[in-house]
Amino acid sequence: MKEGMGKVAVGAAVIGAAAVVGVAALVVRQRMKTSGRWARAMGIVKEFEEKCGTPEGKLKQVADALTVEMHAGLASEGGSKLKMLISYVDSLPTGNEKGVFYALDLGGTNFRVLRVELGGREEGIIHQEFAEASIPPALMCGNSDALFDYIAEKLASFIDEEEQRFHQPAGRQRELGFTFSFPVMQTSINSGTLIRWTKGFSIDDAVGQDIVAELTEALRRKGVEMRVAALVNDTIGTLAGGRYTNNDVAVAVILGTGTNAAYVERAQAIPKWHGPLPQSGEMVINMEWGNFRSSHLPLTEYDHALDVESLNPGEQIFEKLTSGMYLGEILRRVLLKMAVEASFFGDVVPPKLEIPFVLRTPDMSAIHNDSSSDLRVVGSKLKDILEISNTSLKTRRVIVELCNIVATRGARLAAAGVLGVLKKMGRDSLTEGGEKTVIAMDGGLYEHYTEYRECLESTLNELIGEEAAATIVVEHSNDGSGIGAALLAASNSLYLDQ
Repeated sequence: MKEGMGKVAVGAAVIGAAAVVGVAALVVRQRMKTSGRWARAMGIVKEFEEKCGTPEGKLKQVADALTVEMHAGLASEGGSKLKMLISYVDSLPTGNEKGVFYALDLGGTNFRVLRVELGGREEGIIHQEFAEASIPPALMCGNSDALFDYIAEKLASFIDEEEQRFHQPAGRQRELGFTFSFPVMQTSINSGTLIRWTKGFSIDDAVGQDIVAELTEALRRKGVEMRVAALVNDTIGTLAGGRYTNNDVAVAVILGTGTNAAYVERAQAIPKWHGPLPQSGEMVINMEWGNFRSSHLPLTEYDHALDVESLNPGEQIFEKLTSGMYLGEILRRVLLKMAVEASFFGDVVPPKLEIPFVLRTPDMSAIHNDSSSDLRVVGSKLKDILEISNTSLKTRRVIVELCNIVATRGARLAAAGVLGVLKKMGRDSLTEGGEKTVIAMDGGLYEHYTEYRECLESTLNELIGEEAAATIVVEHSNDGSGIGAALLAASNSLYLDQ
């Protein structure tokens, strides 16, 4: 009996040892598998980082290429991917403007009406107020009369409720600046033909029509006596708003959902094909720089795929690298490749990660800005947006680094764009007398994405050099598109002599 018991014990010991060896082997295989996955994931990150590289030399090549395209766009219509549109704004605010002026800011599915009271050089902007409204979906694809009647009605209500002190003097008509952020072929400071709708609008009978005439007629139908004194886009409004408080403002850049730039050009640099030159000696040029492209831009496989699958393939390449519409989507595409090819989030690819544009740039900014020791914001964003739970700290750190790669490339390229504009203006180096050039910046990306903004500004200083950087100032021009339109109505008023 004892002998049998001994054999059983020995057998059990052998089986137990074999089980231990088997478990150990399984653990080793699992560790090797995990190690292999991690190595593949890190390989994807490293390759992406290298392709996104923006060394100083490359950025200067991008700046030079932009300057060349600016010259080409001015020299002939269609001569460049940069539209270099004549804005007909040759009279920017001086700070001396007085009176009450209005603005209508239509940039998408929402619009705002504003009233601004100006007190001249002594008092500046005395008072400002605004009201907001949404465009009903049915009016985005109806007819132009219905859309403009709705806008005019809201403007009429805004005026009806105003205090007595804002009423115009006898014999003086109210004047309005109209910010219309859709493609327009402008023919004067207060007229322009709609080229096409974007942002979900499709009102066919408005295409090819003078937008100012459409609005003026709608205001007449609603019993509102108002002259549209200026038609501008948001970038030019930002330039005007900046110029009102600072005479050194000469460039405006919008970095938000999209991106654009405008600058003050010398009249003699504008070829005669554009028509009569302004008497003031300068003209604001709307660059439409989002459409800039160059062989020097550091494009990756993710950028090419995003472009091909976009609504406008081959267009707006610079915008797709630098603006808020796309940064989060680039990050999503890199994470998706890591999930598919390196099981970065486990054996199953998170279904939400496969949805285009599910990861927005504001979320990316929050992830990038997470300074907690356990990166808890990163964890909560992954869980809330992508339904990815239980990520390791190591995994979260990699995601923060990917945010840094995407944002750094975008910000450094935007800085190179600014350098290109300064080169065209001859303001990229130290000038006699240390003349200052102020760049008015606006847009949600610039305002709210701290790491992006700081990287852009430090890169611009790096590119220009310490001496010249002292003469280049970047200022946040908040809400320039609305207030700027009212200011341009003031500087193009019929009643300047009053």
